[in-house]
Amino acid sequence: EVQLQASGGGLVQAGGSLRLSCAASGFTFDDYAIGWFRQAPGMQREGVLCIVNTDGKTYYADPAKGRWTISNNDAKNTVYLQMNSLKPEDTAVYYCAADRDPFWCSHLSPVESDYTYWAQGTLVTVSS
Repeated sequence: EVQLQASGGGLVQAGGSLRLSCAASGFTFDDYAIGWFRQAPGMQREGVLCIVNTDGKTYYADPAKGRWTISNNDAKNTVYLQMNSLKPEDTAVYYCAADRDPFWCSHLSPVESDYTYWAQGTLVTVSS
Protein backbone atom coordinates (compact mmCIF):
# COMPACT_ATOMS: atom_id res chain seq x y z
CA GLU A 1 0.00 0.00 0.00
CA VAL A 2 1.30 3.45 -0.91
CA GLN A 3 0.80 5.97 1.86
CA LEU A 4 2.33 8.50 4.25
CA GLN A 5 1.93 8.37 8.01
CA ALA A 6 2.40 11.44 10.21
CA SER A 7 2.97 11.07 13.94
CA GLY A 8 4.48 12.77 16.98
CA GLY A 9 1.86 15.36 17.85
CA GLY A 10 0.65 15.97 21.35
CA LEU A 11 0.08 18.50 24.10
CA VAL A 12 3.00 20.72 25.12
CA GLN A 13 3.46 23.93 27.10
CA ALA A 14 4.58 27.13 25.42
CA GLY A 15 8.35 27.12 24.95
CA GLY A 16 8.50 23.35 24.69
CA SER A 17 9.44 21.10 21.79
CA LEU A 18 8.03 18.28 19.70
CA ARG A 19 9.40 16.17 16.86
CA LEU A 20 6.99 15.10 14.16
CA SER A 21 7.68 12.18 11.82
CA CYS A 22 6.50 11.50 8.28
CA ALA A 23 7.07 7.91 7.18
CA ALA A 24 6.46 6.49 3.72
CA SER A 25 5.31 2.97 2.91
CA GLY A 26 4.96 1.42 -0.53
CA PHE A 27 7.45 3.83 -2.09
CA THR A 28 10.77 5.47 -1.32
CA PHE A 29 10.66 9.23 -1.16
CA ASP A 30 14.32 9.90 -1.82
CA ASP A 31 13.07 11.04 -5.24
CA TYR A 32 10.36 13.25 -3.73
CA ALA A 33 9.93 16.64 -2.17
CA ILE A 34 8.30 16.37 1.26
CA GLY A 35 6.40 19.26 2.81
CA TRP A 36 4.81 19.99 6.16
CA PHE A 37 1.56 21.93 6.39
CA ARG A 38 -0.81 22.96 9.15
CA GLN A 39 -4.39 24.00 9.62
CA ALA A 40 -5.36 25.88 12.75
CA PRO A 41 -8.95 25.99 14.03
CA GLY A 42 -11.02 28.24 11.78
CA MET A 43 -8.06 28.92 9.47
CA GLN A 44 -6.96 27.82 6.00
CA ARG A 45 -4.18 25.31 5.46
CA GLU A 46 -0.73 26.88 5.16
CA GLY A 47 2.67 25.62 4.13
CA VAL A 48 5.23 25.50 6.94
CA LEU A 49 8.45 24.06 5.49
CA CYS A 50 9.63 21.60 2.88
CA ILE A 51 12.66 19.52 1.91
CA VAL A 52 13.74 18.30 -1.52
CA ASN A 53 15.18 14.88 -0.72
CA THR A 54 17.31 14.65 -3.87
CA ASP A 55 19.61 17.47 -2.74
CA GLY A 56 18.51 18.35 0.80
CA LYS A 57 17.46 21.89 -0.08
CA THR A 58 14.95 23.30 2.40
CA TYR A 59 12.33 26.04 2.34
CA TYR A 60 10.87 27.74 5.41
CA ALA A 61 7.79 29.86 5.96
CA ASP A 62 8.27 32.89 8.23
CA PRO A 63 6.70 31.30 11.35
CA ALA A 64 9.18 28.40 11.15
CA LYS A 65 12.36 30.40 10.60
CA GLY A 66 14.74 30.31 13.54
CA ARG A 67 12.63 27.81 15.49
CA TRP A 68 12.06 24.69 13.43
CA THR A 69 14.10 22.40 11.20
CA ILE A 70 13.27 19.69 8.68
CA SER A 71 15.53 16.71 8.00
CA ASN A 72 15.42 13.27 6.42
CA ASN A 73 16.64 9.75 7.06
CA ASP A 74 16.66 7.89 3.76
CA ALA A 75 17.43 4.53 5.38
CA LYS A 76 14.21 4.80 7.40
CA ASN A 77 12.25 6.44 4.57
CA THR A 78 11.27 9.14 7.03
CA VAL A 79 11.27 12.94 7.24
CA TYR A 80 11.33 14.76 10.58
CA LEU A 81 10.07 18.14 11.72
CA GLN A 82 11.82 19.37 14.86
CA MET A 83 9.63 22.02 16.47
CA ASN A 84 11.30 24.14 19.18
CA SER A 85 10.09 27.21 21.06
CA LEU A 86 6.46 26.34 20.47
CA LYS A 87 3.83 29.05 20.88
CA PRO A 88 0.07 28.79 21.46
CA GLU A 89 -0.51 30.11 17.94
CA ASP A 90 1.26 27.01 16.59
CA THR A 91 -1.71 24.91 17.69
CA ALA A 92 -2.99 23.13 14.60
CA VAL A 93 -3.37 19.84 12.81
CA TYR A 94 -0.08 19.16 11.00
CA TYR A 95 0.14 17.23 7.73
CA CYS A 96 2.95 15.99 5.53
CA ALA A 97 2.71 15.56 1.77
CA ALA A 98 4.95 14.30 -1.05
CA ASP A 99 5.37 15.06 -4.73
CA ARG A 100 8.07 14.46 -7.34
CA ASP A 101 7.94 18.04 -8.59
CA PRO A 102 10.05 20.33 -6.37
CA PHE A 103 8.25 23.42 -7.68
CA TRP A 104 5.47 23.03 -5.13
CA CYS A 105 7.99 22.52 -2.36
CA SER A 106 9.91 25.69 -3.19
CA HIS A 107 6.66 27.70 -3.11
CA LEU A 108 5.25 25.92 -0.03
CA SER A 109 2.00 25.44 -1.89
CA PRO A 110 -0.84 24.41 0.46
CA VAL A 111 -3.05 23.15 -2.39
CA GLU A 112 -4.05 19.53 -1.86
CA SER A 113 -4.03 18.65 -5.56
CA ASP A 114 -0.41 19.81 -5.96
CA TYR A 115 0.88 16.72 -4.11
CA THR A 116 0.59 13.05 -4.95
CA TYR A 117 0.43 11.73 -1.39
CA TRP A 118 -0.96 13.17 1.84
CA ALA A 119 -0.74 11.82 5.36
CA GLN A 120 -3.48 11.97 7.94
CA GLY A 121 -2.91 14.89 10.27
CA THR A 122 -1.35 14.80 13.72
CA LEU A 123 -2.64 17.30 16.28
CA VAL A 124 -0.26 19.70 18.03
CA THR A 125 -1.72 21.62 20.97
CA VAL A 126 0.38 24.28 22.70
CA SER A 127 -0.89 25.59 26.03
CA SER A 128 -0.12 29.05 27.40
